[in-house]
Amino acid sequence: MSISPMQRYFAGLSRNTFLLALSSLFSDISTEMLYPILPVFLTQVLHASGSIVGLVDGFAQATQNIVQGFSGAISDRLQRRKPIALIGYLLSAIAKPLMGLATVWEALLGARLLDRLGAGTRSAPRDALVASSVDERDRGRAFGLEGLGDNAGAFLGPLVALFLLYVLHLNLRSIFYLAVIPGLLAFLMVLLVTEQRVAVAAKSKIDVNLGQFPRRYWNYLVATALFVVGNSSNAFLILQTRDVGVSLETTIMIYAAYNLVAALISYPAGALSDRWGRRNILLAAIAVFFTAYLGFALTRNVLLIGALFVLYGLYQGAFRAVGKALASDLVPRHLRASGVGWYSTTVGLWQLVASVIAGLLWDRIGHAAVFYFGALFAAVGIIALLALVPRDPRA
Repeated sequence: MSISPMQRYFAGLSRNTFLLALSSLFSDISTEMLYPILPVFLTQVLHASGSIVGLVDGFAQATQNIVQGFSGAISDRLQRRKPIALIGYLLSAIAKPLMGLATVWEALLGARLLDRLGAGTRSAPRDALVASSVDERDRGRAFGLEGLGDNAGAFLGPLVALFLLYVLHLNLRSIFYLAVIPGLLAFLMVLLVTEQRVAVAAKSKIDVNLGQFPRRYWNYLVATALFVVGNSSNAFLILQTRDVGVSLETTIMIYAAYNLVAALISYPAGALSDRWGRRNILLAAIAVFFTAYLGFALTRNVLLIGALFVLYGLYQGAFRAVGKALASDLVPRHLRASGVGWYSTTVGLWQLVASVIAGLLWDRIGHAAVFYFGALFAAVGIIALLALVPRDPRA
């Protein structure tokens, strides 16, 4: 029996892989219905400053990624992924309408932290489920498909928000309330996943596994941190787009196009990393980031800003999928959730620093300074990746 091109393209993937990709699709629809309107809601409805925007998003992302390290360690200790992931999906879903109830930025911060607490709780065990859903040779494809679901949701979410705002004429708060629906659908997708237990020797206590990681893994985290310290919240890209005179409607459409590009590149980037090496794809992704950030710093042309935002999607889709796949490559199988979790913790901590710095630069020096700073550390990150991470870390 002949095999179709589509079957060959997705060869090696399992039912679990597709269910987990769908969970990422729905959870990101829920999240990204809100993300492009959050900076506007903060600044125009709750009257917060640019520094507060950076603070809220920085702490939210840091919470998500810091929690991933601990949830990954607990998941590895118990060798259970699915129950922990389900708790996270549920917390994240119920936090969405709580954000819509906020009347001051502090209340929104609290609900946003709960949302990202749920996202952080689910992410590492979900990523371990993704890694275990396929053979090692197809791991880049598996993370690429999950990234495709994630970024496709990030594309559809803003379009849903646009439809609700400009076709149904709902107010901003209503978008927060309705975001709970795709969040619960994501929970349902994970509920359908079949988990396979991994037999390992029992430990006497739960630990965070930091001492068990090889040196090459730590080198990778150092290189990642040196890049991410300049990678501030995407909220500043949205604010810059609005600042050059783009309407809210068009800004949401540009943001949706950015996520569409990220979705379309995720699976091919993951598949190419299986063949050409993770480091090579990551270097290309960071080079795209450098180009986009430098462009944001140098131009205020509306069309060029939109094009740069969409170009930035190439970086986002490739970096998300391949970065996690490389972290998974560098650790033993039974520490996979911890390895991906602490990688994400590193990203989150330094993105918090980056977002706080960006908020200060935005308010006190100038908007372009945010993007010059990011471009500088992208160059540093490229050098660090070349110096610290071998060409084929799986060898």
